[in-house]
Amino acid sequence: MNPSVLVTGGARRIGRRICEVLSQSGWNVVIHSRGKDDADAAELAGRLHSPRVWGDLGDEREVRRIFENAAGAAPSLCAVVNNASVFSVASVLGAEETAKIRNVNFASPVLLTELLHGKCAQEKISAAAVNLLDTRILPPASAKTPYEKSKFDLFAYTREAAKKFAPVLRVNAVAPGPVLAPPDPSSSEKGGATLLANRPSSGDIANAVLFLLNAGAVTGETIAVDSGQHLISGEIVR
Repeated sequence: MNPSVLVTGGARRIGRRICEVLSQSGWNVVIHSRGKDDADAAELAGRLHSPRVWGDLGDEREVRRIFENAAGAAPSLCAVVNNASVFSVASVLGAEETAKIRNVNFASPVLLTELLHGKCAQEKISAAAVNLLDTRILPPASAKTPYEKSKFDLFAYTREAAKKFAPVLRVNAVAPGPVLAPPDPSSSEKGGATLLANRPSSGDIANAVLFLLNAGAVTGETIAVDSGQHLISGEIVR
């Protein structure tokens, strides 16, 4: 039986490419979307012959249900890719929007990682979690916005969880650089300078995720897929 992986936010953009690459590489992909009637998720699931789950990652009860449904649809579930994210460039947000960003970007990956560890520890099988970060929060950058803070905390959690859940669960992360413009034009930013001439693609991100899922001797690491942007001194201006 092929190993199974839950990819949150797998219907579109980077998540969609991750699902495609993992499926092509022999993984049984469980595609998560927020809504049941997501046409993009349905099309992708049909094309990849993959099971689907849906639910709001901002709600802890729904996160638990998402995991239970994924494990039910794919008993060989042994990996999670925490790709879903809420993005905002705003430095100040209302309490509701700030809580939503933190719940989706940080709290849900933490809970899914813990649930995966519990399942695989009980079944005595090896597991892996990969978190999607953002190159702008890598040291020496500082987290200034609620979005950046949520990603920075997930960056720190990646290392903590790698130590906490070893040897059952490996926990790693990928930090994308300027890959795709946000779907909301009001959140659009300049891509910023990179060391390499080519910008990273969604395929580059997906291949890094695939590597970390398969790299049995790697844990607690973050791979920056940003064409060297994080190596440029000073603040990253996007």
